[in-house]
Amino acid sequence: MAARHPFAVANFRYYWLARLSTTLGQMAMVIVIGWQVYDIARQTMSVKEAAFQLGLIGVAQFLPLLVLSLYAGWVADRIDRRWIARGAVALEAFCALSLCWLTYTHTVTLPSLFGIAALLGVARAFASPALSALAPNLVPKEVLPTAIALSAVAWQSGSIIGPAMGGYLYAGADWLPYAVSGGLFLLALAMLCMIGPVPLPTTRSQGSPWAQMVDGLHYVRRNRLVLGAISLDLFAVLLGGATAMLPVYARDILQVGSEGLGHLRAAPALGAVTVGAIFAWRPLKTNVGIKMLLSVAAFGAATALFGLSAPLLVPILGPSAIGSDFAPAVLFGLVALFVLGAADMVSVYVRQSLIQLYTPDEMRGRVGAVSTLFISGSNELGEAESGFLAAAIGPVAAVVGGGIGAILVTILWARLFPELRRARTFDPPANLEIPPKEMTI
Repeated sequence: MAARHPFAVANFRYYWLARLSTTLGQMAMVIVIGWQVYDIARQTMSVKEAAFQLGLIGVAQFLPLLVLSLYAGWVADRIDRRWIARGAVALEAFCALSLCWLTYTHTVTLPSLFGIAALLGVARAFASPALSALAPNLVPKEVLPTAIALSAVAWQSGSIIGPAMGGYLYAGADWLPYAVSGGLFLLALAMLCMIGPVPLPTTRSQGSPWAQMVDGLHYVRRNRLVLGAISLDLFAVLLGGATAMLPVYARDILQVGSEGLGHLRAAPALGAVTVGAIFAWRPLKTNVGIKMLLSVAAFGAATALFGLSAPLLVPILGPSAIGSDFAPAVLFGLVALFVLGAADMVSVYVRQSLIQLYTPDEMRGRVGAVSTLFISGSNELGEAESGFLAAAIGPVAAVVGGGIGAILVTILWARLFPELRRARTFDPPANLEIPPKEMTI
C-alpha cells in the first residue's frame, strides 16, 4: 500500500498548525519587544546606548534556555510530549496577553519587557524540544522525512513571517501584535489539545536523571554529522545577526520608521516562503550537505550586503537614497534581506531534517533540547552580540563584519566537518543506533 502524505494524518495536521501558529506568535513578539525596548531607550539614550539595550534583551531571553534546556529535553523523553507543549504554549499566551494589556494601558516599561522576555524564554525552553520530538510520533515511518521537512518549513516560515507580521501590526497599533500573538497561542493550544494519544519512547536511558540529561550532549558530540549541522548554525547566525539591528536600521539608518520595519522583516519572509513552497513541490534529494554549506555562505554574503545598503548608496545618490519605502538604499536592502531569508530556509530545511532523521526516538527530546539551545544561542545571543558590537563599533560595521564572519565560519566548518560535505541524501542508516561512548570528535 502506498504511503500516505503526512497531511493525510489528522494528528499531524493539528500539530503542523500548532507549530506554525506558535512560531508566528513567538517571532512577532520578539521583534515588537525589541522595537519597544529600543524605542523606549532612545527617549533617554544615544543610538549606541539603546543598541546595548537590544543586546541585553537577547541575553534576557537566552538565559532561561541556557539553564532549563537540558532538563526540558529530559522531560520530553519521559513525559507525554503533548502535555509539555500545551503547558508551554499556555504560558506564552499569558505573556502575550500581559504585554497587550500593559501596552494598551501605556504602562509598559523596560523592566516589564525584560521580565516577560525572560518568561518567554522559559516557555520556549520546554516547547521547542517537545514539539520537535513530537512530529516523528504522529506519522508512519515511511513518510517521516516528508513530515520532518514540513515541520521545518512550518517553523522557518513562522520564524520569518512572524516578525514581519509583528512590524506591520505594530505600525497600526502598538498593542495589536501582542493581541494577535495571544490569539495565535490560544489557537495552537486548541490544536495541541486535539492531538490524540501518542506512544512514549519504547527504550529508556539508564542512570540518574542528570546523567540522562547529559546524554543528549554526549550524543551530539559523538555524532559528527549532527554536531556539524547544529554548530554551523550556531556560529554563522551568531555572527550574521543582521535582523537584530533592523530596529536601528529602520529608525536611524534607512529612516523608514516602524512601518518600514515591517517591510524589512517581510523581505526575508518572502524569500523563505518562496523557497519553502519550492521544497513542498520539489524536495531536496541530492547533495544536501553541500547545499546547506552554500546556503549559509549566501546568508553571510546577503547579511553583509544589507549592512552596506545605506553606506554604499547615500554617498552616491545623497539623502534621497533613504527615507522612503522606494528609496534606492531601502530597495537594495530589501533585495539583500530576501536572499538572506531564502538562504536561511535552505539551511534550516536541511539541518532539521538531518538532525531528526539521524537521531533515535528515545533521544529526540534531549537532542532537540541541545539543538534548541544552539539555535537560541545563535538567535538570542546573536542579538546580544550584534547589540553589544554595535554599541562598540557602530551598527553598520557590526552587521557587515558579522556577515563576513558567517562566510568564514562556513569555510572553516566545511574543512572541520567533512561529514557535512559527504551528506548526499536524507536517508539515515538502516539500523540507526546511538554511537558508542568511546567515540570522540
